[in-house]
Amino acid sequence: MVKPQSTSGIEQASGIAWTEWVALLDEAGAAQLPHAEIAKITFERMPEHMASRGWWAQGAAIAYEHERGLRVPGQSHTGDFSASASKTVHGDKDAALARLLEVVAGMQEFGGVPAEERPTASSTDTWRYWRVKLADGTRADVTISEKSPGKAVVAVQHSRLPTQDEIPRWKSFWKELLAQL
Repeated sequence: MVKPQSTSGIEQASGIAWTEWVALLDEAGAAQLPHAEIAKITFERMPEHMASRGWWAQGAAIAYEHERGLRVPGQSHTGDFSASASKTVHGDKDAALARLLEVVAGMQEFGGVPAEERPTASSTDTWRYWRVKLADGTRADVTISEKSPGKAVVAVQHSRLPTQDEIPRWKSFWKELLAQL
C-alpha cells in the first residue's frame, strides 16, 4: 500500500480523490499495463489547466504501481533501483561545482567500485552537472542548481542499482561525500 502522504498531493493538485484514481486505473486494466501506458492514462485524466500536468501524471502512475504491488519504492519502471542524496551549500552553482570537483579529484573508485570511465562535468545556464559511470553498471548523476542567492543545491541520483538492498549503502556513501562540500 502506498503511503497517504504520497497520494495527498496528487489528490490536492488534481482534485480527484486517490480512491477514484485507483478505481479508474483498475477499470482501465492498468495493473496489467507497462508504466508508460499507465502514465498515459493518468495524463489524459489530469485536468488540462494543471501546472506540471505531466509531472503529476507520472506521480499518480507510480503511486498506483506501488498501491498494486507492481513496483516498490525506489524502483524504476525498468525494475532497477536508485538512491539519492542532496545538500544545500553556501555559494553559487559554479562554486558548488568547483568544490565538488576538488572533493572527487583523483578518485578512481566510488564506494569501492571503480569508475568505468572518467567522470564528466558540464553546464547550462540553469544547471551544473557531474556524472560518472561505474564498472558495476551503475551511474551517478549530480545536478547543481541555485536555491537562493548565495546558496546552491547539490543533488546526487545513483541509478541502475540491481536491488533495493543497495539503496542504503549508496545513500550513505553519497551523503558522506556531500558532507565534504
